[in-house]
Amino acid sequence: MRSVKTRRRLLATSAAAGIIALTPSTALAWGTPGESNGQKTETGGGGHGGSLTSRVTYRGSVGGSGDGGGTGKVQPVGDWTPPACWYEPRSAQEFSKYVENTYNETVNTPGQHSYAKTSVGQFRDKYKDGEYQNYNLDEADKGNWWVAVQDEERWMEPEAQLCDKEPFWVENGDAPDVENAVTPQILAELAYNRVSLPATQVTLAPPAGTKVNLPTWAWLDQTTFKDVSVTAELNVGGFHIAATTTAKPKSLRLEPGTDDAETYPPSGECTIDGGSIGEPYATGKADQTPPCGIKYLRSSGDGTFNLKATITWDIVWTGTGGTGGDLPDGTFGNDQAVTVHEIQSVNR
Repeated sequence: MRSVKTRRRLLATSAAAGIIALTPSTALAWGTPGESNGQKTETGGGGHGGSLTSRVTYRGSVGGSGDGGGTGKVQPVGDWTPPACWYEPRSAQEFSKYVENTYNETVNTPGQHSYAKTSVGQFRDKYKDGEYQNYNLDEADKGNWWVAVQDEERWMEPEAQLCDKEPFWVENGDAPDVENAVTPQILAELAYNRVSLPATQVTLAPPAGTKVNLPTWAWLDQTTFKDVSVTAELNVGGFHIAATTTAKPKSLRLEPGTDDAETYPPSGECTIDGGSIGEPYATGKADQTPPCGIKYLRSSGDGTFNLKATITWDIVWTGTGGTGGDLPDGTFGNDQAVTVHEIQSVNR
């Protein structure tokens, strides 16, 4: 179950009533897309439709901002993905306000389908005057309601529908008896999906265009390629946990863009050596084999070759309570145009 922002609003229109009619057990299970960037809050009424949103917040190199100056998301190696849905707590006061706002909006919306009014009314009765009494407000200092939320970017995926348990009460100190109850590791996995990495712009020598049969040195600027971190935090209802996910550059893979080329090393995988990937070219090294580079065997003619440079990042995390560990490696890369000239002999 492990990875077009759209906000789906439930119970706000007659169209939402159709959703409830189709899926009564999940539509009121608060499995609505969470605005999990932490910038939105739960509201009831108006155009917001009272949809439940995640309270997880993020800081660091997120979405192209932060210290890393990133331009793209890390892509997990293999078929692993972060959770598409999870459960997180709400205080009794927050939960009661949410349900009451949703109920009032639904019953007072002109043209709202009677089934929607009945469904939300039954749901409200369960927590107000039925199985529970007045949303457990008298027990507010003893526990929290736990509710399901979804990643706002993945709410249409089947995995996002798996958190379909209706809100449930958990006493302080007890562990929620449900899969994907939020933990520091889940926060770390959510942060993984928000790590923003710098473009993989490889420095080449010679810079103006390489030559046929002449080794071209390649390396990365150490001031750009450094550790990148994102911290995810949840602080709600007296419940506070956090986790920091860190991506560390591990190796560089070069794909020349043509079969008529050789790479150094032959695997095309340049690993970190002494804290750097590759070695800058310096005068006097023309006859040496670069530790990281390419030799093109034919010219690019009037065009260019698309050199693909991909960084593999080692991903680790640390969290509340001394937790931590490894997550799957991630990659991020891009193409850059390389001009190869047909010159048989060059003096450097």
